[in-house]
Amino acid sequence: MDIVDLFKKGGPAMWPLLALSILSLSVIFERLWFWLRILSQEKEIVNRVLNAARVDWVSAADLARQATKQPIGRFLYAPLSLPKSDAETFRLALEATAEDELSGMRRGEKLLETVIALAPLLGLLGTVLGLIQSLRSIRIGDLGTESTAGVTTGIGESLISTASGLIVAIVSLAFYRLFQAIVINQLKIFRRAGNDMELLYRQSPPDYTKITTENMLPPATIIRDSPDKLNSPRKRGKSRFSETPELPPNSDVSEPEDN
Repeated sequence: MDIVDLFKKGGPAMWPLLALSILSLSVIFERLWFWLRILSQEKEIVNRVLNAARVDWVSAADLARQATKQPIGRFLYAPLSLPKSDAETFRLALEATAEDELSGMRRGEKLLETVIALAPLLGLLGTVLGLIQSLRSIRIGDLGTESTAGVTTGIGESLISTASGLIVAIVSLAFYRLFQAIVINQLKIFRRAGNDMELLYRQSPPDYTKITTENMLPPATIIRDSPDKLNSPRKRGKSRFSETPELPPNSDVSEPEDN
């Protein structure tokens, strides 16, 4: 049977099912392309950065910065991009970046969950509407006669929407579980790489003055009125307010006359 004929016989519920199927397929293809690009380069990036970190942290930072287009590259570069840090700050930078990257990897899961929940319900709704329409034409006197053959055909056609909804939900659920398994595997990879980075840091901390040379701010300009000058103690001498100021020579001020 033609797919177009099945779609027409499925009833009005087929239109929202078609929209859900298009939405689900778009998310599935986008996620597949996303994971294919990541999984093909991830292991190589981790090995290169960790091997470089065992010898020189500057080279490791350069390699991680070049791989920032990948989630694992941004994860490894996050602690190395700090101007200065200790072991605790190093670990917190890894954890915060890992959380952000893993949340981005879960993009599209909510849409698939929505499709998985709605597709079977819409299929059942289409079947119920088809059954109501078919049973309206049944008469008690026509039971057991050939006139009821069309009714049974209509009931069979009304089940098309249920089958369609189940197909959409099953396909979406299969890829949803696949993507969840990949995210769980990514969590293990991030944790292993982060532990190795932190261990190397504790064994031989990097020299951040060399790593962040490119990101250092230019030296501050010298302020003319420096704070030392502004806050310096006043020169020793007579106070302006403690003693009467001396009168200039040839002053016109005269002493009062005695009466």
